[in-house]
Amino acid sequence: MTLYIGLLRGINVGGNHKIKMAELKKLLEEMGLRRVQTYIQSGNLAFESDEREEALRTAMESAIEGKFGFPVPVVLRTAEELDAIARVNPYSPDELEEGWSIHVLFYPNAVAPEQIEALPDLDIGSDEFFVDGREIYQLYRRSMTDSKLPQKLGKLKGGTDRNWKTVVKLMEMAAPK
Repeated sequence: MTLYIGLLRGINVGGNHKIKMAELKKLLEEMGLRRVQTYIQSGNLAFESDEREEALRTAMESAIEGKFGFPVPVVLRTAEELDAIARVNPYSPDELEEGWSIHVLFYPNAVAPEQIEALPDLDIGSDEFFVDGREIYQLYRRSMTDSKLPQKLGKLKGGTDRNWKTVVKLMEMAAPK
């Protein structure tokens, strides 16, 4: 049995693609997923399954679209992968200054160096990013809404962004009980 973290992209944002977490949880349980937990309304899940990642992701995307009537990309990580993501983070949450934040962009597949090289040359100021496989870690030294970093990284399609507080909460949800 594998403990997974599921990240749904683009739901309940700006009043669009609304999905109630109770309805989502019920749907996933009907699919045979066990110990389904949700966290806040932006599509964060923890659950257990015997399925392999690719088959599970495809089945979840199909079931969600069938139930709610619109496509929702799903990114999955195992509990072990999420733990490794926290260890790799090059930005220390303990060293954040007032107004700074850490975010992680999660992608279904590894981000290739040529994809990064093709990103637009935008001035991101003192903000930073670090690519590691299927994740891009971001350090914002000002408000994310004032930064050009989301604009730059937004050219890479298919990822879903979570702030560090959410990543920590997902790690707690994935901790052995």
